[in-house]
Amino acid sequence: MVSKALAKYVRSLHQRKYRQRHAAFLVEGAKSVLELLASGLEVEHLLATAAFAAHLPASPAFPLHLATEDELTQLGTLQTNAAALAVVRRPPAPALPPQLPATRLVLALDNVADPGNLGTLWRLADWYGLPGLVLSENCADPFNPKAVAASMGAFGRVPVWADVDLPAWLQALPEGVGIFGADLEGDNVHKLHLQPAGVLVMGSESHGLSPAVAAQLTSRLHIPHGPGGRAESLNVAVSAAILLDNFFRNM
Repeated sequence: MVSKALAKYVRSLHQRKYRQRHAAFLVEGAKSVLELLASGLEVEHLLATAAFAAHLPASPAFPLHLATEDELTQLGTLQTNAAALAVVRRPPAPALPPQLPATRLVLALDNVADPGNLGTLWRLADWYGLPGLVLSENCADPFNPKAVAASMGAFGRVPVWADVDLPAWLQALPEGVGIFGADLEGDNVHKLHLQPAGVLVMGSESHGLSPAVAAQLTSRLHIPHGPGGRAESLNVAVSAAILLDNFFRNM
């Protein structure tokens, strides 16, 4: 049985203001919680069914609370949860090295407001081994439960630099660092020979890059339609996947 106080605390973390106030977030479901336990992040509380708890160490280093599947579902954000829910300390934000993009490719997001898309982009950063994800001030909260779930464990492996003044950061990068962004009038990405260094900036799902960020681009990339293709646009995460693959295809 989960105490009323703990239940109230867990429910509060559905909201961004309480995640910020408590510097904590939720991780839900068997796969995500197992990724969490392998990550080294600090667990405040783990709520788990008896079946899931049976596979944990005999003396875990965090408070373990047995819960029913109904309790986990009612307390969390998933439609069903038959395994576990964890309350996790938000990791301290690392310093954002200005020289980093000179040697490695960094993914930056400009006003990506949908947490599911943000989580998928976080997962892409993990897939391609990027050193981190830079988020503008108007992006979704990366520790929104939907973003955490969509990241598929990237939340424990790939650092996030949130609430960054993106135009100012891009402007302050060392001279010669490439700043890439998607543009319908840009160069055909399939005909370029890109190297995985610099910054790839992906914009809002509905409005693209903000003018202040677009003004900092050094290269504009276009993903061409296939023969007979008529779709008006691509989802931001799909676009990022295609562009990232072109940066790494010769590795």
